[in-house]
Amino acid sequence: MRRSLLLAASALMLMGQTAPAPTEQPAPSPSDPAAEVNPFIGTTNGGNVYPGATMPFGMVAFSPEQTALPGKRFPIAAPGGYEWRANGVRGFSLTHISGTGCTGASGDIPIMPVTVPVETSPASVDAGMLYSSILSHDRERASPGAYSVTLDNGVAVDLGASDRTAVGRFAFPAGKPANLLFRTSDSEVGSTASDIRIDPASRTVSGSVTSGNFCGYLAEDRRESYYTLHFVAVFDQPFETGGTWRDEAVQKGAATGSGGTGYGTRGHPAAGKGAGGWIAFDPERSPTVNVRVGISYVDEAGARANLQRESPAGTTLEATQAATRAAWNRTLGQVRITGGSPDDRTVFYTALYHSLLEPNLYSDADGRYRGFDGDVHALSKGQQAQYANYSGWDVYRSQLQLVTLLDPQRGSDIAQSLLNQADQNGGVWDRWTHLTGATGVMNGDPSPPSLAAIHAFGGRSFDLQRAYASLKRAATVPTAKDLSRTGCPVLCVGQRPGLDAWMKHQYMPVGAPGWGTAADTLELVAADFGLSELATAAGDRAGARLFRQRSGWWRNLFNPKATPEGGYIQPRNADGSWPTFDPASFDEFVEGSGAQYLWMVPFDPAGLIRALGGRDAATRRLDAFFQTPDGAWAVTKSGPLHAELDNEPSIATPWLYNFVGQPWKTQAAVRAAMRQIWTNRPDGISGNDDLGQMSSWYVWSALGVYPVYPGRAELVVGSPLFPAATITRPDGTRIEIRGQSAAPDAPYVQSLRVDGRASDRSWLPADFVAKGGSLDFTLGTTPDRDWGSRTVPPSFGPKR
Repeated sequence: MRRSLLLAASALMLMGQTAPAPTEQPAPSPSDPAAEVNPFIGTTNGGNVYPGATMPFGMVAFSPEQTALPGKRFPIAAPGGYEWRANGVRGFSLTHISGTGCTGASGDIPIMPVTVPVETSPASVDAGMLYSSILSHDRERASPGAYSVTLDNGVAVDLGASDRTAVGRFAFPAGKPANLLFRTSDSEVGSTASDIRIDPASRTVSGSVTSGNFCGYLAEDRRESYYTLHFVAVFDQPFETGGTWRDEAVQKGAATGSGGTGYGTRGHPAAGKGAGGWIAFDPERSPTVNVRVGISYVDEAGARANLQRESPAGTTLEATQAATRAAWNRTLGQVRITGGSPDDRTVFYTALYHSLLEPNLYSDADGRYRGFDGDVHALSKGQQAQYANYSGWDVYRSQLQLVTLLDPQRGSDIAQSLLNQADQNGGVWDRWTHLTGATGVMNGDPSPPSLAAIHAFGGRSFDLQRAYASLKRAATVPTAKDLSRTGCPVLCVGQRPGLDAWMKHQYMPVGAPGWGTAADTLELVAADFGLSELATAAGDRAGARLFRQRSGWWRNLFNPKATPEGGYIQPRNADGSWPTFDPASFDEFVEGSGAQYLWMVPFDPAGLIRALGGRDAATRRLDAFFQTPDGAWAVTKSGPLHAELDNEPSIATPWLYNFVGQPWKTQAAVRAAMRQIWTNRPDGISGNDDLGQMSSWYVWSALGVYPVYPGRAELVVGSPLFPAATITRPDGTRIEIRGQSAAPDAPYVQSLRVDGRASDRSWLPADFVAKGGSLDFTLGTTPDRDWGSRTVPPSFGPKR
């Protein structure tokens, strides 16, 4: 059986690599933008998204948990639980995170229907694929709020979700056992504890799992659990207690059980470890089983209350799926597009969908949530929900701006959530928080530009004064964690690792705590720029001047003689000397090369352009960065000396052509990236989607504007992909974007009218976001080298 699965998986890897998701849909209705979404986009090629059922920003994400591909280094299919090329399913988990790196997170409580008797422990190595089943894409469907598949074992699975509950249906085939496994310990990267309680009298299974360990395989001292998920599952059909298992042992008839997988010696569950239980249905009397599952990160009472509130007795799968689709239509419908090819529309609405999955709702329906300190807290004054799962290094660039543009209250709640987390975490604003875990993943200090962006885009209902005071202290007073190397380089525990060295040298010297000191420097100047914006909003004029001045410290790493071709931002020793430097190297940088990080001063392009020798010199450097010697656009997979627009360090760079007076090259480079990286196929996201950050880049780009400045609301202008788009904010404010063109793909701006008035400026002022307005583009297939060339967008570097 295992051999046949491996052979099938190998064949599917060849077939499924470029195969589109199987969809035959009627022409979508304007009132049903959810029909344009293909949740399978990004499920291979490293996108790491999942196709299952979830609400916008929902706590629950009911989706398949697949078995690992043959020969894979780690025992998971993909960090989102799903890989298009894999075809073994081991369960349908209640939680997922979209687009993460590392080896996964959450994936809690996989529930697996099986049609064989349970004799061998599902945790046993000997079980192999016995309790898994083959998944075929031609028997699988997904849309916002709904997922279905008929497994090779004959069970038809249908899934739905509300904010805090999962609703599922399992239809078992006749003539075979009908068992349902609860793999309580088997979160994606393991667990340290779990428990299960089976109660046939009330048709209920309940329990919990204690897990965490995000990216723990990268640092032995960070392999720890930091959250507990509680669940209550109620069935509409009678069942018998099957039993429980723990590691190799099976206890038939047992109604309670416990155990975890541990994190092994390499940060993943050790083989043969795990626990759970199963229930048995009568396939003749109850072939179709419906289940409602409530979850809570507070306690079992919270899970029961969430279930009663959102999916009480009598709730149907169909009603749940319809309500969730309606919620998605309301959310996606805030951005209405017209025209464009079917594939372009699907790619756009799928990117918008992926942009609005995280951060995730974390508080219960009664407003309670468990904090980083382990205590139970209530929502802050004016806060409507607490959110979790913040990938700060990613989302401060454009995702939080999009979220707040569409829903300022949600943006405010996210900002308040981050402040609450810091208050409960000893004042530390962690870079990458997973539920109640301060994981320390990535580098820099993304919280200041995150909160500044939320504030700039209209999120004003959070405690700005307390947030600013906390962030200011964190930027000026080194803590023991800042001085520690625990978790370094990737999971450093401090908010600003090496802060003492930062303030002493005014750059991060080689050897300081952190991941890559040159990248750390560039992230910290962006953080200080964002903090300067927050200081202005908070009324601290001296603080605004201080942090604006510190945002210019990138110049201390600019070596005008770094290479014969010209200057670079490069690593520097504590004594001021320059080590050997290769712009193609990743040494002292993070997920990018020195050539790719050169441009990461998005708040002060003018300052960087001057350092490079002026507009002509900077233009030559940009051209060499974005084009191959034969003139083709080098936007991805072109080597470390060229742009890589499938990852964060490069994504603002094509917009810098506006700052040298050549916006037509921004228009062309952005459109080339959209065409090369984003497609309506499972491999249509090239690289981690990073909790919607990369998808948000596509959404902004397709609309023809981009929030280049970290923490400000001015927008740099590109060119729209669609003939018309309307953005509607909750207060009724509208942004109308129209692109008139005689060709289906005409990226070049010939003229622009802003609110009916001709404009030669390739940017929009901050108040355009607040007040709304109209953009009328005339587009063409050839560049207009005059439009936007005379006046460049503003820069906000410190005065010198």
